Amino acid sequence: MSEQTVKTVEPKERPVKSPCISVCALNEQDLCEGCFRSGNEISRWGSMDNDERRAVLKLCTERARQMGRIW
Repeated sequence: MSEQTVKTVEPKERPVKSPCISVCALNEQDLCEGCFRSGNEISRWGSMDNDERRAVLKLCTERARQMGRIW
């Protein structure tokens, strides 16, 4: 009998969703007042992989906390 190789296909991970809330205004520090991403992070979001996006979301949470928007 011949051996057959069974390939398992991992389900593709869905893209991490953008934190945009349609309050798009960059402040003096180049941070969006709505989502707390930098201008550079906003422009690169579409080409980031999910790990990069998660890292940016963590930074956004830290920035929001520093700005007194969340506790």
